[in-house]
Amino acid sequence: MIENSKCECGHNNPVGTILCEHCGKPLDDSITHKDDLVQEMRYEGKARRSQTAQTSPFDLIWNFFSSVKVAIILIIITLAAAGIGTIFPQEVFVPSSDPASYYEKHYGIWGKLYHSFGFSDMYSSWWFVLLVSMIGISLVICSLDRVIPLYKALKNQQVVKNVEFIQRQRISHSERIPGEEKEQKIDQIARELSKRFYHIRRENGALLAEKGRISRWGPYINHIGLIIFLLGLLFRYIPGWYLNESIWVREGEVKNVPETPYYVKNERFIMEFYEQEKTPESLNDEDPVVKKYQTNAVLYKKDSRTGKLKAVKKYPIIVNDPLKYNDLLLYQSGFQTGLLDQITFKVTEKKSKTELGTFTVNLNKIRRDQVYQVGNLTVRPLEYYPDFALENNRPVTRSQEPNRPAFIFEVKEKGEETGEKSWVISGTNFENLMAENQYSIDLAKLHTVNASGLMVRVDRSLHIIFIGGMIFMVGLIMGFYWHHRRVWVRYSNGTLYVGGHTNKNWFSFCNELSGMEVFRGYDLRPTKK
Repeated sequence: MIENSKCECGHNNPVGTILCEHCGKPLDDSITHKDDLVQEMRYEGKARRSQTAQTSPFDLIWNFFSSVKVAIILIIITLAAAGIGTIFPQEVFVPSSDPASYYEKHYGIWGKLYHSFGFSDMYSSWWFVLLVSMIGISLVICSLDRVIPLYKALKNQQVVKNVEFIQRQRISHSERIPGEEKEQKIDQIARELSKRFYHIRRENGALLAEKGRISRWGPYINHIGLIIFLLGLLFRYIPGWYLNESIWVREGEVKNVPETPYYVKNERFIMEFYEQEKTPESLNDEDPVVKKYQTNAVLYKKDSRTGKLKAVKKYPIIVNDPLKYNDLLLYQSGFQTGLLDQITFKVTEKKSKTELGTFTVNLNKIRRDQVYQVGNLTVRPLEYYPDFALENNRPVTRSQEPNRPAFIFEVKEKGEETGEKSWVISGTNFENLMAENQYSIDLAKLHTVNASGLMVRVDRSLHIIFIGGMIFMVGLIMGFYWHHRRVWVRYSNGTLYVGGHTNKNWFSFCNELSGMEVFRGYDLRPTKK
């Protein structure tokens, strides 16, 4: 059963109503001693769901998130967490495959705690996403809890207001006038207010003048913008919606773009320098100054029917001018020159010292079943260590970069089932270990290439974030540059009552009214809050 609070005017008000929805008379005993109704007028005295005596689980959750204090606390906690997350680098910027050891080694016990509590990968952590989500929920509930009663109150506001309601406005005036002059006086007030762009409503000898109601919706438009903005941020956690990765692509190499169906080929990397006489004075130096970094790139997509790569775009990527295709952006972010790409080896018959031929190994395409033909010999790679090292007298590789390449080759003559094994290690002579071998394999030539560092960006939520920001700015403009101003006039028992209310800038409102001829001599100074 719904209980109501009945006003003396006969209107039934929902429980929790502070000012009568019909006449505006104060209903709550706690405000009868107050000089004005400024605080109560924020929501027109309407009952809000969070202020009603409900005890269901849904109402408890609603009441919790509808609190402005809760929203402020959540924002402070989130900002504090974000600040802590900037003390040490995030994991994405840590040059180690073992972040836990890295933080402890470089930052001691604080680094260990930093990683243990999840601050090292904070923006992807469940608790940070939860905080942002709770702020969004709080914004939604705070807005609905206030905007719905406010909308209903302003839409259905009555012209004839209770005398006590008018007298307790911050700007109010009353004077006794004869009954035969009341219509003339109210007509004069209506004309003056109409000239100031007030919307006039009249009923039963009363008047309501209003303008700038749009200002009341400004904060809620702000909230809508913020909610959309937060949704855009949360959408980034959906796979495929946000990507921020880096890849290195050598000249001539086709490489998969991480987490996308695309492939990119580096046709050529170009680095241009200023001519000495054309070098800008601010950049004058003995060393050449780079003018432009450019990657001639081709973007491919695999055909779902044939499985072959199909070129979809060709573009010269330079700094701040990325390759754009649908939601994918490829930025020029780095370069490396002189990278080891291929090695040419020569095979020599040791006894006669006759060079039998050469073969070239592509370090990026080494396979165990690969066979190189050198005259009547076949050479097959058995083992490959890109960054050779010995640990406990066993060969290992410290990385996948060819910093010190090492090979074990098998050399077989035609018709032989087994051949001899040869070690070839950059910078090391293994002649003594392979003295019994009939053939030797030696380095003949190194082939180097340049590589481009490309930043891969996908951000499908950017438009949502931008729209949220624009809506937020519209709300700010609505709230800052408009003022909701209202004037009530009522004639009762030989007295003319005038009351005014605005949601901001009281002294400007006072000056506006005082400047009207009809209000000359009235004391319209706003009372202190």
